[in-house]
Amino acid sequence: MRINGNIVLITGGATGIGLALAEAFVKAGSEVIVCARTEENLKQAKKKIPQLHIKKCDVYKESECEELYNWVTSNFKDLNILINNAGIQRMIDFKNGTEDIIRHRAADGEDEIEVNFRSLVYLTALFTPHLMKQEDSAIINVSSGLSFHPMAILPVYSATKAAVHMISMLLRQQLEGTTVKVFELIPPMVDTNLDKGARKARGQTYFGITTEEFVHPAMKAFESDEYEIRVIDPKLAMMMGHRQGSSS
Repeated sequence: MRINGNIVLITGGATGIGLALAEAFVKAGSEVIVCARTEENLKQAKKKIPQLHIKKCDVYKESECEELYNWVTSNFKDLNILINNAGIQRMIDFKNGTEDIIRHRAADGEDEIEVNFRSLVYLTALFTPHLMKQEDSAIINVSSGLSFHPMAILPVYSATKAAVHMISMLLRQQLEGTTVKVFELIPPMVDTNLDKGARKARGQTYFGITTEEFVHPAMKAFESDEYEIRVIDPKLAMMMGHRQGSSS
């Protein structure tokens, strides 16, 4: 996949991994649209990267997804890359019944299953026919290392990201023979505000690699047409190797 000369739409693109991807594609010579649910975050993203096009959209709501689709395809007819990056992460303990789920929804009005998976499915269904008309196009789904090594304290998040992995595989099969390439971007732990401070609250002292450390190898992998892109955290890999060596 080429990384220059594209028109790219990134959901959840105003912060974290999404913003880092936006910056990388802009620097590579692509035109980038980012959407997010928070106006202030979009303004800050535009301030950091003036070339960005910004659009407020809550992917939790199908009506806003449809409005986004209509706006993008009317104003950027040659859009050829969709990056499904929007996601939220919650600590859920089922021993508490529905308490944690209700508390998180009350705090920000969002639901992990809706944001992390259902919105991805709906947006992909909206945009795929348009992408199939382009000469060179791609869908990039951001999953997680927790798709393969889940954490019990993040059960719903881990499950939704496993679902993103599966839908990426099946979508790649469906679109074989079309102009649309399907990539899955599999981050390790990355230092972002995805968990809204929960890592710090539970006493973690290491928060993962930077977004720049994550995006640099990812962009190289796009160019090489690596469809499942696993970016390794060298610090954690070294720690795991040391533990295995100690136990052998």
